[in-house]
Amino acid sequence: MTEQANENRAPEEAEAANTPATDAPEFQADTEAFLRLAKENEELKDRALRLAAEMENLRRRTQRDVADARSYAVTNFARDMLSVSDNLRRALDAIPPQALEAGDAGFKSLAEGVEMTERAMLSALERHGVKKIAPEGERFDPNFHQAMFEVPNSEVPNNTVVQVVQTGYVIGDRVLRPAMVGVAKGGPKAGEAPAQAADTSQAE
Repeated sequence: MTEQANENRAPEEAEAANTPATDAPEFQADTEAFLRLAKENEELKDRALRLAAEMENLRRRTQRDVADARSYAVTNFARDMLSVSDNLRRALDAIPPQALEAGDAGFKSLAEGVEMTERAMLSALERHGVKKIAPEGERFDPNFHQAMFEVPNSEVPNNTVVQVVQTGYVIGDRVLRPAMVGVAKGGPKAGEAPAQAADTSQAE
C-alpha cells in the first residue's frame, strides 16, 4: 500500500517541479524588466513620431520660406522703382497740353520716350509679380487703399472709391504700396441701393 501511494505522488511531484513558480523573485524581476522595457519602447516610439512630425513641419516651413524669398526678394527694389515710375508720370504731366496739341515735335518725342520708358519699367515689374491696384468704383478696403479725402456723392454707395490720387501696387498677395484714394460720403450703405430700388418698383 505504501509503495502504491509513493507511486501516485511521484507524478504529482514531478509536475509540480516542472511548473514555474510565479511567486519566485526571479519571475517578478523578469516581469518588472519586461514592463520597463515595454514602457521605454513606447516612449522611444512616441519620441520618434514627434521628431518625424517636427522634421515634416520644418520641411514645410523651409519650402514656404524659400517660396517667399523667391516671390518677395525684389520687394525693396520694386518699391524704389515705383518712385522712379512716379517721377516719369510727373514728367509726362508737366508737358504742356498745348504743346502736344500744337504738334510740337520736341515735346511729342519727349512724351513718347517717357511713356515707352514707363511702360517698359512697369512691364518688367509685372514679370516679377508686381501688379497695379485699380480700385476706382470698388468698396474701400483699408488693407489695400489709403483714404486721403472724402467726396460728397449720394449716387454711389458710401465708402466707394471714386478717385485715385496715386496708383497702388501689390507683389504676390502683399501690398507693396497702398493706393491713395478719395472715397464717397453720403450715399447709401453698400447693399441698400438694390433694396430701395425694389421698394420703389413695388410702390409703383
